[in-house]
Amino acid sequence: MREVFGYMPDGRAVEAVNLRAGRASARVIAFGAALQSLCLPDRDGEVDDIVLGHDDVQGYLDHRGFFGATVGRVANRIAGGRFTLDGREVALPRNEPGATLHGGPEGFDRRLWQIGASDAQSAELSLVSPDGDQGFPGRLAVRVRYRLEDRPEGPRLEIVHEATTDAPTPVALTHHSFFALAGGRALAERPRSALGYELTVPAARYLPVDDCLIPMAPASVQSTPFDFRTGRRPVTALRAHAIAGYDHTLCLDGGPVRLADPVSGRVMMLETDQPGLQVYTGNFLDGLVRGKGGRAYAAHDAICLEPQSWPNAVNMPPDWGGGDIVLRPGTVYRNRMAFAFAVSR
Repeated sequence: MREVFGYMPDGRAVEAVNLRAGRASARVIAFGAALQSLCLPDRDGEVDDIVLGHDDVQGYLDHRGFFGATVGRVANRIAGGRFTLDGREVALPRNEPGATLHGGPEGFDRRLWQIGASDAQSAELSLVSPDGDQGFPGRLAVRVRYRLEDRPEGPRLEIVHEATTDAPTPVALTHHSFFALAGGRALAERPRSALGYELTVPAARYLPVDDCLIPMAPASVQSTPFDFRTGRRPVTALRAHAIAGYDHTLCLDGGPVRLADPVSGRVMMLETDQPGLQVYTGNFLDGLVRGKGGRAYAAHDAICLEPQSWPNAVNMPPDWGGGDIVLRPGTVYRNRMAFAFAVSR
C-alpha cells in the first residue's frame, strides 16, 4: 500500500510503500530509498520495530544518519576524495577529513527517489544521477527493489540494486540499516547495547584502517578482535580495550552471516554476493539525535551490517584484491542481499 509519508521543503510529497508478509511488515520511503521500519515478532510473539530511523521526513532532513538508506554512488570512503579513471584524475567534494564518504555531501541517501511498481510484498524505486553529480562522471540510472516474503522458516527481506551508465564511473551501492534486534520498544523500556548480540561472519581477513578510517592491505583476523568466524559478541573486544568500536570491513569468504540477540531470541541471517561486509557498531550515535518515538539514539544501540565492495577499491593496488568497481556503458551493475529472520527458543 502506498501512502504519503511527508513532504520535502519545496512541497514535493515523500511517498512510502507498506509491505506485509505474515506477521512481518516493513515500510520503504522515497527519501533515500530507505527502509524506515521493519517489524518482526520475538520469541514470545511480541512484534517490534528492529531498525532505527525517524517518524517524519524532517528527521531525515535534519540528521544525516544514513538510517536504512540506499548509499551511493560509492559507499564508504574514497581516500582524499579523488581517484584516477582511464588516465584522468577525478576530484570529489570531501565530506569527512581526508575522504569522501557515502557518495559525498549529497549522496543518494539525500535524494527523493521515484517509486515504481509496488504491491503488498515488494517495492521498486529509481533515481537518475546526472553526469558530474557529486563530482562523479557519467549519467547513472539506479534501481533498488525490496521484497518481503513470509516463508515457513521465517520472514525474509531481499534487497537488489541495479545501475547502468553512459560513461565509465565507479559504482558501489549498499544498504545502511541500523539493526536493533532487541526492538525499539524494548530498548526504550530496558536499554541494552547491540554489542551484546552474537555475530558470526565467515571471513578470514579484514581491512585494517588508518586514522581517517581508510582501509589498508588485508590482514588475517586470527588472534584479533575481528575474528568472528565462530561467533563472538562485539562487547568482548571493547571490554578488553582492544578497540573503541567497529567500523571495519571483513573480507567475506562465502556463506551466511548470523546476528542473534539472546534476550529477544531474534536471529538474522544475511546472504550476499558482495565481497565485503562493513561492520559498524553505531559509534557516532551520541544521544543527541532523537529517532522514532522520540527516543535518543546512543552509541551501540544498533549494529550495521553493510554488504559492499571493499572501501576505496577505486584507489587500491590491484594485488590487494579489492576488484574493479568501474561500471562501463553496456554493462549492468547488480548487487543482492537477503536478510532472513527467525527466533531461537
